[in-house]
Order: sequence, then C-alpha cells, then structure tokens
Amino acid sequence: MPHQTHPGAAPDEDDEIDLLALAGTLWRGRLWIALATALGILLAGYYAYFQTTSVYSASTTVALQREQPQVVDFQSVVSGVSNDSASMNTEIEIMRSAQLLTRVADALDLPQYPEFAPRLREEPTFSIGRAVQWVRGLLGDADDVVVAPPNRDSQLLTAANILRGKIDISLLRSSYVFRIEATSEDRQLAARLANTLAEFYIRDQLTLKQEATEEATAWLSTRVSELKIELEQAVAAVNTFRAQTNLASTEALTGLNAQARDLRSRITAARAEVESAGSRLAALDAASNDPAAFADLAADPTLSRIAATGETDGDLFETRVATVLERAEAELARAEAQLGTLERSAAQVDGQISDQSGDLVQLQQLEREAEASRLIYEHFLSRLKETSVQQGIQQADVRLLSAANVPGSPSAPNRSRIVILGAILGLMIGAGLILLREMMQNTFRTTEDLHTGTGYAVMGTLPRLAARNRRSVLDYVSSKPNSALSEAVRNLRTSLLLSNVDNPPKTVMLTSSTPGEGKTTASILLAHNLADLGKRVLLIEGDLRRRVFAEYFDVQGARGIVSILSGEACFEDVVVRDEDTGVDLLIGERPNVNAADLYASERFAGFIRECEATYDYVIIDTPPVLAVPDARVIGRICDAALYVVLWDKTKQKQVAQGLDLLRSVGVPIAGTVLSRVDPKGMKRYGYEGYGYGYGKAYAGYYEN
Repeated sequence: MPHQTHPGAAPDEDDEIDLLALAGTLWRGRLWIALATALGILLAGYYAYFQTTSVYSASTTVALQREQPQVVDFQSVVSGVSNDSASMNTEIEIMRSAQLLTRVADALDLPQYPEFAPRLREEPTFSIGRAVQWVRGLLGDADDVVVAPPNRDSQLLTAANILRGKIDISLLRSSYVFRIEATSEDRQLAARLANTLAEFYIRDQLTLKQEATEEATAWLSTRVSELKIELEQAVAAVNTFRAQTNLASTEALTGLNAQARDLRSRITAARAEVESAGSRLAALDAASNDPAAFADLAADPTLSRIAATGETDGDLFETRVATVLERAEAELARAEAQLGTLERSAAQVDGQISDQSGDLVQLQQLEREAEASRLIYEHFLSRLKETSVQQGIQQADVRLLSAANVPGSPSAPNRSRIVILGAILGLMIGAGLILLREMMQNTFRTTEDLHTGTGYAVMGTLPRLAARNRRSVLDYVSSKPNSALSEAVRNLRTSLLLSNVDNPPKTVMLTSSTPGEGKTTASILLAHNLADLGKRVLLIEGDLRRRVFAEYFDVQGARGIVSILSGEACFEDVVVRDEDTGVDLLIGERPNVNAADLYASERFAGFIRECEATYDYVIIDTPPVLAVPDARVIGRICDAALYVVLWDKTKQKQVAQGLDLLRSVGVPIAGTVLSRVDPKGMKRYGYEGYGYGYGKAYAGYYEN
C-alpha cells in the first residue's frame, strides 16, 4: 500500500517536464502513433503516386564575357555588362522579363499546351464555372451568353506569366555563369524552353547592341555634317577678318614693341640731357657777374686764359661770355628738340601697337574658334568611321556554355520524399494527438494517477465484469474463487484491514461521486469476501433512493432498515441472510421522512453501535456524495470510508469535490477504489499488462 504523506491533498505539481513520463506516454500510445504513421504513409503514397503529375527539369548555362575581344582598338559605342552584383541581378530580371518570355512563348507556341493554357485544362466534375453555367441553363439565358475566345496576345501573355513560374535563373557561386532551368510536364518541352530562352537572351543582347550602333551612326552622321558647316564658317570668318584689316604679322608687332622700348629709353636719356643743359645754362647765367666762377663753369680755355691775365673787363671777355651762353642755349634747344622728336615718334609707335594688338586679339580668337571646330569635327568624324566599322563586328556579352538535354527522369515530385514526409507528419500527428489526449485527460486510468490526484492510498482495483445481470457477479465470484476479480476483491479486503493494524475498522461505508460507479457491487463483493473468512458481516443498503439490492439478492417483499428505525419491526424480523454468500442483508425502504434526517438521528447511530457489537464487520452502501448528503451523515459514525472511482469515467474534479465534502464533516477516509477497470481499454491506452500481476489473468477471466 503506498505511503500517504499528506492524506486528502494531492501532491504539488512539478513545473519541470518529466521526459521519462513523456516518453512513457508516447510508448503507451505507440499503437495509435504507429496507426497514424501508417495512415500518413498511405495518404502520402496515394498523393505521390496517383494525384501528382511528373514534371521534368532541363538546364542550360550561359557565361558572361568579362573582356570583350575587339577587332579594332577603340572604345565600343555600346558598353558591355558590368560585373557588379546589381548588374548581374539586372541581367537575371531581363531574362525573366515579360517581353522576352512572351517571345519564347510565341516561338514555341506554348498556348497549345494545357499546362500553359488554363482554357485547355480539364475542368473538374464540380466547379464554380459549371455551377454558374448550370444555374444559367435553369434560368433559360445560357444561350444568350457568348464568351469570346481569347486573342493571341492574351494567350501569349498568360503563357508567359505561367512560364515565369517554371523558369529558375541563378548565378553560380564565385563565377559569371548563369544557370537557366526550365520545368515542364513534357520532358522535350523542358529542354526546348531552356535552350530557347538562352538563345533569345543572347540574340536580344546582340540586337540591342546593333540597334544602339545604328542609332549612334545616324546621330554621328548628322552631327558631323553640322560640325563641318560650323568649321567652314569659322575658317571663313578668319579669312574675312584678315582681308578687312592691315594687320601686320606677329613678328612685326614684336618689332614695334622693341622700337617702342628703344624710344622710351632714348626719351629718358634726352630728358636727362635737357635737364643737364638747362641746369648748366642756369648756372652760367647765375655766374655771369663773376668772371672767375663763370670761367670755371664754362670750362672754356679762352675764358680761362683771359681770366688768368686779369683782363676780364675787356670786350674780348664779354664777347666770349656771350658766345658761351649762346652755345649753352643752343645745346638746350637742341636737346629739347631732340626730346620732342623722340616723344612724337614714341607716341606714333604706341598708336600703331594699340591698333595692331586689338586686331591681333580678335584674329587669334577667330583662329582659336576655327581650330576648336576643326578638332571637334575631326573627333566626331573619327568616331563616325569607327562606329560604321563596329556595325559589322558586334558581339553579345554572354555566350552559350552548354545546351539543355532532354531529361531522362522526372525532377518532381520526389515520391520517396513525399512518403517519408507523410510518415514523419503522421508520426508527429499521432504523437501530438497522444500528448493532447494525455493533456486533456481528466479521468483516472491508473492507481498512480488516482493516488497522485487525490492524495489517498488506492485500496484496490476491480476489473469490469461482462455479466448479463447483477446476480451473475456473485455467481461468478462464488464459482471462480481464483479469478482476477476474486483476487482483486481479496486485495481490497487486505488493504482495508491493514489500513489501521492497531484498530481495524469494523464499520465501513462505500460511496462515490456520482451514481453508476460500481460502489454497490464493490460493497457486496467486499462483504462476501469478509464472510468467506468466517466473519459475521452485515451489509446495509444505505441508498434509500435507488434501491438495487433486489437485483443482486432474492429479497422481494422484505422489510428493511426504515422499519427498524421507525420501530415498526425488530432487527431479527427484518435482517435477511443470503445463504450463498453468508452475508446478513439489511435492505433499504422508501422512507416517510428525508433520508439524511433519518441517518442523522441518534436512533440510527445507536443502531449501528448495536450492530458493531453483534457483527465483526458492518458494510454500508451509501448514496453518491455529490448527489445527496446521506453519505456525509453516515460517514461520521463509520470507522472508515472507501471512495469508489469509475475507471476512465469519473472526472477528477468530481472526485476532488466529493472528497472535500467528506473531509469537511470529518469522515475518516481510508482510501479509494478504482472500479470497472477494462483490460482492453488499458491496452488501447497503452497500459499493457497493467493489473494485478497475474500475467494473463484477464484472458482467463474473460474466457469464462
């Protein structure tokens, strides 16, 4: 008997997941899991082999040419494809474009294939379209609806949209190679799709380059003609300007500049000479009254000789002084005349330089414009000739590496994988249902569950008896003392008597949560087993509302406990002895008062005390706890109470409520009994071999 640490209270639940318990739950439900797995395999196999259509995949590869081979050494008019990721993704989108796919659909006439033309597919037996058509037929306007067949463009567009979903384009890792994979229900069409798309893509690139080159050539031709006219106009402007001006050469202008610089130097010297002559004349005028000083300033030998003789007052000296002054004045006049001539020459040269410089600047500007026009014209003329040559040597940026071959086996569906996935899915569903059932399970299937859920020891388990009537139960136990049911009753009896070794219970009541849980059968079997020990046993039918003892024993017309308690009869006149079981019976009667009030009387308590003095054991079959209060009233005067729980039927909440009601009034609950355990049901739940330790005891039991 399990040890009861805290009677009446369920042990605390552990928040941690018990992996062993989880594995045990799955193992117990292995048959259901295996069935779900097998069902998953069957459904997946049916879908894979009978509902799916085989499709074939073919692939071709094209490589991007990083360096284009040039026949002539010049920059191409149309640039090639860049190698960056954005450009590569752009090329993939070009291959998936509606324009290119529509051309492929047109070239291969895809609208004739049902997989690319929904209008050609077989419509299911029931569809919305057929239903609408049928309703219109009933309304009589079906003939008025005329559906125009789709045109070629819409068919090609539909086929191209479907084709986009059947084309997979990828860039191979660490390379410049595109892999074009096409999928179709027709193996030959799959190869043609991949090859045609690659061919049209390469052709499209070449066509675009050729068109771009032609457009560039036309534009360059027009531009060259315009530039030629501009160049001719610029050259004509230079020539016209030269004809309209007296512009010397650049060398002559350079000579004029040199002459101007020389004149400016001579003017400077002439000005210095004028100043010197003026200063000498002024000094001579100032010293004209001083003959000696004048003679020194004049530096004239004649004056110096006259001054030396002292004849400065003579006419000769004055005449000589006048001559010196005239000569000084002549020198000044000559210097001033020379300075004026130089200044006039310099002004004339500067004027010539100014006029020549303006014309030269304008001429140089016209010449530069003409030269620029010439250079642009020559550049565009060269590009025109290069582009004209390029028209015949254009090459695509990609080339075909390998063409697609007709696939030998379908690429999808992978039937073995579908079956494996079906098995896995079935396994997961089966396991999930088992765990869900276990999680939602709120009844008791094992003694461990019952003990854990209630906190009380499980005194015994009683198997279900497939009897035709209730009387057959007693006949079966009497005729088969070694059956599993008999052993279960003996186990219940032993657990009850050992629940309190020092003070074994004498008055025992059996109750349950709701009617029909087997408490009456358990009471009768327990009383019968105790009587087999040679004990005097009194079995009282305490359920006065549902009196069923008459279905087990031949007690028709007998009076019972109500007659005793009301004083209408004595105990000896009412008690009935069942000779087959050796048990004294006290059946129930319909009372004139409430049954609970009758059991709450002191007369009933005194009657039970008298019975305890006469009998070794008094077994009372009481009504369900949740139905009426009778059991709580009777339990207060009993030594022990057994709570019967119907296997896999009684809700855990009902059991908890019933036990709480008994504990609330102080009923001594000895333990619980799990009744009507179905061995086949135990196997269905995965508890094979669970029972009483007799191996095939159930088999022998059910064979009889």
